[in-house]
Amino acid sequence: MNFQAEKKLVLSFYDVLDSTKEAELTTVMTQFCASNLIWRGFHPFDEISGPEEVARQFWQPLKQSLTRLQRRQDIFFAGKNSLSEGGVWVISMGHLMGLFDAPWLGIRPTGKMAFLRYCEFHKISGGKITETAMYFDIPHLMVQAGQNPFPPQTAAHLVQPGPMTHDGLLFSDQPVSEGEKTLAVINAMISDLGQWNSGLSLEDELAQTWNDDMIWWGPEGIGATYTIERYAKQHSGPFRASFSDRSKTDHVCRLAEGHYGGFFGWPNFTAVPTGGFMGMPATGKAGEFRVIDIYRRAGDKLAENWIFIDLLHFWKQQGLDILSRTTQIETS
Repeated sequence: MNFQAEKKLVLSFYDVLDSTKEAELTTVMTQFCASNLIWRGFHPFDEISGPEEVARQFWQPLKQSLTRLQRRQDIFFAGKNSLSEGGVWVISMGHLMGLFDAPWLGIRPTGKMAFLRYCEFHKISGGKITETAMYFDIPHLMVQAGQNPFPPQTAAHLVQPGPMTHDGLLFSDQPVSEGEKTLAVINAMISDLGQWNSGLSLEDELAQTWNDDMIWWGPEGIGATYTIERYAKQHSGPFRASFSDRSKTDHVCRLAEGHYGGFFGWPNFTAVPTGGFMGMPATGKAGEFRVIDIYRRAGDKLAENWIFIDLLHFWKQQGLDILSRTTQIETS
């Protein structure tokens, strides 16, 4: 299937959106998005209905704060949703970079370059964007502003790069068979991950679908980690030890094109924190994990994984308003 029309629509949307001043953003949003647009974003934005409200609540304040905003894409691809909901979706991942000149969400400006990690899934229907999942790493921006919201993380804090192979911008059509291979290994990995009881050691379980030199580019508060051995030690093992009663995985969209693929859920799963996680005490209360995962396949296994987790939403469900607490402490 050819996805060129859908890709061109999203690229045109970005060209106009990124170059438009705040006052005209509503016009841009209504030009490219359906009137009943469903927009899903991380806390404190959550779900917004309609292009006018998305412009007013998200894009206008962001562009007023991160001036001279530019989009630095690392990955761009499209495909048909493999789940029952179907539809064609276009995915973009990278950073929104600008000069942090005015407060945003209570985060203090620095007057310096700042990077907001983002990943977007756009559903295209009838020549319009009808749904968007816009996930972004607010705690990463907070750290750049000197307002670290979390205790020291288990892995590394970085401004994360794109794929090692520098081939993530799939502007042209890709062989269908390559996308099928990528989707198959993602599905196998999800099956392994969802068990939490495969009968194998964690490292042997991971080795079934991951290359040994895999890189897990995790969110701020957890961090990035390299190789199966360090990933098991620095994230996957501690995460599994910290939670119980993990629900089944539930995605809104899952697709692949070429060597790249990914998914998102709203939420992806729930789990109960029963051990310390991210330096926080256990609450015993089930919490939602809203996640985007983007993957690069190398050979017959996964090589890189970029992850967006709404940790602010998760901790707010546990009774901790991390965003409000951090910004109030810093400004009091």
